[in-house]
Amino acid sequence: MSSLDRIRPNRRSLLILPLALAACGFTPAYGPSGPAKHLQGAIHAIDPTDKNGFDLVERIEQNFGPATNPRYDLTYTIDVESSGVGITPDNAITLYNLAGEVNWQLIDRASGDRLTGGMVQSFTTYSATGSTVSGLTAEDDAALRLMRILADQITQRILATSGEWAK
Repeated sequence: MSSLDRIRPNRRSLLILPLALAACGFTPAYGPSGPAKHLQGAIHAIDPTDKNGFDLVERIEQNFGPATNPRYDLTYTIDVESSGVGITPDNAITLYNLAGEVNWQLIDRASGDRLTGGMVQSFTTYSATGSTVSGLTAEDDAALRLMRILADQITQRILATSGEWAK
């Protein structure tokens, strides 16, 4: 018997897995009785003032839908720093890290109470080799990827805590 045969799940274990998840209290966030079902279209991210803010808000709206019936306001501040990490012997920078941090909070519109919030951070890297145009394109792409990563982290935190405050 190969080692793969020992770790390959059989049909019985695949059928039992959903029952085990249900028994432990697992509920899909957007399911009929999930805590996040009321969040679709209910979160309004403050209007962006720059490209990073636009990319962050765009991803938040992809995750929660456009704010058609806003009940919550998402406020945020974005801080992004670029640093050279790949240096050639003649001191030319060939690789950059783009580090980002977002401080955010979710506010109930009706009461003005802060429901949840915090800080998320991550980084992306891009290459500065090639033409000026390719370097600028790589930088823009890295910034977009970074904002999507940070927006997804915010989404995960909102979903994780929504059972405590979502109505």
